[in-house]
Amino acid sequence: MNMAKVIDGKAFAEGLRGRIARAVETLKTRHGFTPGLAVVLVGEDPASKVYVANKARQTVEAGMNSWEHKLAAETSEADVLALVEKLNSDPAVHGILVQLPLPRQIDSMKVLAAISPAKDVDGFHVVNVGKLSTGQDSLVPCTPVGSVMLAKAVLGPLDGLEAVVIGRSNIVGKPVAQLLLAENCTVTIAHSKTRDLPGVVRRADLVIAAVGRPEMVKGDWLKPGATVIDVGINRIERGGKGKLVGDCDYASCEKVAGAITPVPGGVGPMTIACLLYNTLKAACAARGIDQPAM
Repeated sequence: MNMAKVIDGKAFAEGLRGRIARAVETLKTRHGFTPGLAVVLVGEDPASKVYVANKARQTVEAGMNSWEHKLAAETSEADVLALVEKLNSDPAVHGILVQLPLPRQIDSMKVLAAISPAKDVDGFHVVNVGKLSTGQDSLVPCTPVGSVMLAKAVLGPLDGLEAVVIGRSNIVGKPVAQLLLAENCTVTIAHSKTRDLPGVVRRADLVIAAVGRPEMVKGDWLKPGATVIDVGINRIERGGKGKLVGDCDYASCEKVAGAITPVPGGVGPMTIACLLYNTLKAACAARGIDQPAM
């Protein structure tokens, strides 16, 4: 039995970060400026603190400027909005990321809407969402960008492929479907109310699983040889220990798929690399410079 090729997201992300670092060096030497990312963290959420520290480290390693704004958990919504406004008007800041979740007293939708669309490196602003859905160049959420990059690394051009996206979230499902349409795939968005979900998934040459349910997609749901991009990161208990698993049952899927991303080590490492990619893209747009090819 042939086992699926494992798609090494960690190695791909490392290569992408290297290409970004070289592009940043070119901007510094040819154009005399450095892309900059500002991250806003409100409160003491442990996972967010680790994530923000990783973002800051990788931003600096890529040669970019990094600013961390750490605010107390009781900070008012008005104070967060005032900081966002200040970062919007700072020409040295090309990307702004407000780490979610925010404390209860702050309306996250209001804060995300306050970020300038040109600096919205998370790609969540309604202007960027609208541009993506109408085929215009925009900043796109990082996980979908990374997922499509990995799919193209395995398959080359995606033209004409049948793609099934499982999950319809604003963060992954909807934007990844728009990116796949732009790559000339035939796209189906499936979700919890889809009739005969296994039958729908079985049509797909490319499956993007982003549903947030541990090991839901089984090997017998897949067309033999399909490429599987597993976006899920779920912590489960197994044998008395905590374990990270995806939305796909890896053991059964790897026996049927042609290629599959592992969890961890698949899509996850791509997210911060694509955040740096978006910051570089925003910096080039701010200066009217052509974005380097990645």
